[in-house]
Parts: sequence; C-alpha cells; structure tokens
Amino acid sequence: MSLYPFVQIRRDLHQIPELGFQEFKTQGYLLNYLHGLPQDRLEIRTWETGLVVKIQGRAPSQTIAYRTDIDGLPITEETDLEFKSQHLGNMHACGHDFHMSIALGVLTYFVENPIDDHLVFIFQPAEEGPGGAEPMLNSDCLSGWHPDLIFALHIAPEYPVGTIAIKPGLLFANTSELFIDLKGKGGHAAYPHHTNDMVVAACSLVTQLQTIVARNVDPLDSAVITIGKIAGGTVQNIIAETARLEGTIRTLSEESMVKVKERVQAVVNGISTGFQCEADIDFGAMYHQVYNQHELTEEFMEYMEKHSDLTVVECKEAMTGEDFGYMLKEIPGFMFWLGVESDFGLHHSRLLPNEAAIEKGINGIIKYIQYKGNR
Repeated sequence: MSLYPFVQIRRDLHQIPELGFQEFKTQGYLLNYLHGLPQDRLEIRTWETGLVVKIQGRAPSQTIAYRTDIDGLPITEETDLEFKSQHLGNMHACGHDFHMSIALGVLTYFVENPIDDHLVFIFQPAEEGPGGAEPMLNSDCLSGWHPDLIFALHIAPEYPVGTIAIKPGLLFANTSELFIDLKGKGGHAAYPHHTNDMVVAACSLVTQLQTIVARNVDPLDSAVITIGKIAGGTVQNIIAETARLEGTIRTLSEESMVKVKERVQAVVNGISTGFQCEADIDFGAMYHQVYNQHELTEEFMEYMEKHSDLTVVECKEAMTGEDFGYMLKEIPGFMFWLGVESDFGLHHSRLLPNEAAIEKGINGIIKYIQYKGNR
C-alpha cells in the first residue's frame, strides 16, 4: 500500500476545514474516497455530518474501534502552505486533517488485508464544539456494531516524529465552557451615580473568579478558570449597560468540576447583589475526562515498544479537553499523543505538523490492530 496518497489526502482535507456539524464537504470527500475501495467487506453508515465504517472480520470474536475527529476551528490560517485553508476564517489548527488521513490509511490497509475481528472506524464531527462524541455514541449509528475496544490519537506538536506519548489513567481533563452575561443600567459617563456599570462589574468578577482555584480547590488537585474574552459597552463616553464574559473551566477530577461550578455560581450571585444587576450563567458544552483503561494502555505501551519503530514516552496528564472521553466512559480503551514536531502549538494559526508523522501513525496502528485482532 502506497502511503503517498494519505499525505495528499491530508492536504486536500486541510483546504476545506469546517466547523462542528457543518462538515458537509468533509463528509462528501470521505464518502467519495470510501466508495472507491472494495466494497465486499465494507459497510458505511452516516450520522449527521459524520460516518461509521465497518470492515467485516474473517472469524470475529470482538469488535475493535478506531475514532477520528473531522472538524476544524474558527481560526484564520497564517501559514504559507500551497494547500492552506480555502475557507476564510476556518483552519485545521488542531490536526484533525492528520487524524483523518491516518484513519483512512489504516482503514484502507484492512479493507485490502482483513483480519479475524470486526473493525469499526468512527469519523466523528464537532469535537471542537459543541461536542459530537456523546450524541453519536447515544444514537443508533453503532447499532449492532458496539465496540469491545476503542482507541484514538491526537497529534502533539511538542514531541518529535516517531514518538508516542501516553499514560494509564487520566490523560485529559474534565472541561466546561463558561459564558456569563451581566445586565445593569447604562448612561452618560458624566453621571455614574445614575447607572450600574457592567464594565466595572465584569472586571470585579474576573478578579473574584481567580480566587476559586486558589482558595476552593485542594492544592494537591488541579483546576483552571480562564476568561478568554470580555465584551461590554458601546463607546468611550457611555457607561456600559451589558457585559459578557466567555471562558473555560478545566479540572483533573469530576469532584472538583462540581465544586468549581458551585463556587462560580456563588461568586456570580454575589456580583449580581453587589452591583445590583442581572447575571446569567451558561456552562455550555462539557467534556468528560479522557481516562485510559490501565490494562489496555499498559499492554499497548509494551507492545509498541517491542514491535514498532515508535518511541513510547510516558507523559503527564494535561488540561486539554477532548470529547473522546465520553466514548472511553462507555467503552474500554485509550488515547495517545502522536509527535509531529511543530514550532507552533495546537490551535495556533501557524501550526505546521511534520507530514512524516502520517506514515508513522498508520504503520503503528496497523501493527497494533493486527496484534489485537488476529488469533
């Protein structure tokens, strides 16, 4: 099997990044490729803008699943690539173009070289938001194809090509979006005593939110509250009637997530009382932690160290969010980082992953699936 087409596939997909549940061109591209493969062992189902593909095993006793995400981010690309994004304002800045090309490479190999067990490939939309894993898992798209084992990868710019980084147990954090709307009374800048200034309220709120992690979370645990965007007011000489804060909460334990949200609500209630304003909270989408099943992860690490040309590194947990955690909550499995050695990190407008990682990823996954799926 030639690996060159999958580099080109990555470049094709890189040009058409689409946001969550809007991946119409991406789905069409994937379907067009899949329909060009031998169909005798292949079954294809669509779900929303995603896909589920089954390869019939020769003598199945289990179903092994591999998941890839397919959406892009609302980021304007700032690379000089000849194949840069053609969708202004959108970019594959999290490597999902890599993820898809690797998945197609593995899928193609096993269409041509079937193994004993069934294989299911999940092309999941909306990982970046609002979250496609949980509704996809709860739909009927996997009816009769429910996996016994599932795994996935995510590119890692900080690791060199040829490296897998992984750990048993917690890998990625629990995450929750955070949106807070404040509404007071606007007015002339010369008469502040007749108003309730929501810019001042918002600034006070940001400061108070930062005390939650410092004073309400166990110092031996970890949590993050980040406010990434504040919008308020209209012009310089009008006191702002409204303000909006947008941010994220990340914790390494489910218990801390519950506690942090309770404290956020309490702090916002205090701002509402203190500044005599209305305050509404929307916690938005929440992603369950990515927790790697110990036995399967340790087995994968040992096998890849001995039987692949990849270097296996045991990493630390990260505050990264990934909705693959919902799948791991229901199905035994794991996720790992794949090194792509880029100077710019994930979600950066100049992310430049090394395409040599595509071949490494395809070959490594093929070896592991052959090991798990043949008896």
